[in-house]
Amino acid sequence: AEREETERKQAGLALLQNDQGDPTMGNPNGDISLYEFSDYNCGYCKRIFGSIQQVLKDNPDLRLVIKEFPILSQSSVFAAKAAIAAEIQGKFDDYHIGLMTYRGQITEAVVMQVAQNAGLDKSQLKIDMESPEITAIIERTRATATALAINVTPALIIGDNIVPGAISLDELRRLIANERSKQG
Repeated sequence: AEREETERKQAGLALLQNDQGDPTMGNPNGDISLYEFSDYNCGYCKRIFGSIQQVLKDNPDLRLVIKEFPILSQSSVFAAKAAIAAEIQGKFDDYHIGLMTYRGQITEAVVMQVAQNAGLDKSQLKIDMESPEITAIIERTRATATALAINVTPALIIGDNIVPGAISLDELRRLIANERSKQG
């Protein structure tokens, strides 16, 4: 049973690293990748957001990959599709920061307002949001989450460490340091 568990995890991690089209922040060519399974309606995702922004600032070799994992509501799906579409327009950072710092329920109207504030072309955004490519990216993330037994947001993955739930800035720094020492 333990071997099956290990094989399932390895398959899930391989799926995770197939991140083409996933929005990223930090250094796009970073040596260390931090994956975050995230939902814009998740209070804990908003709570850990500041810590993640801090480690991105402190670690120029860090690449953050946002795995859009909308599990809390229908508006989460809308927000996730808009996030991936914002990445296509090269404005994901402003969009993501706008939604993560927004206080209150994320509605479709809020998503479109944040998109406008981030300087996105809203008509192009709406077209891209309905594309099969974006649907496929979200489905791939769901499949990855299933393979890795992730059913909460946020969930962070660095190397082969899977950490469900919001963690402290210190814990986040320790995970990055551990991964860096492995790459040595």
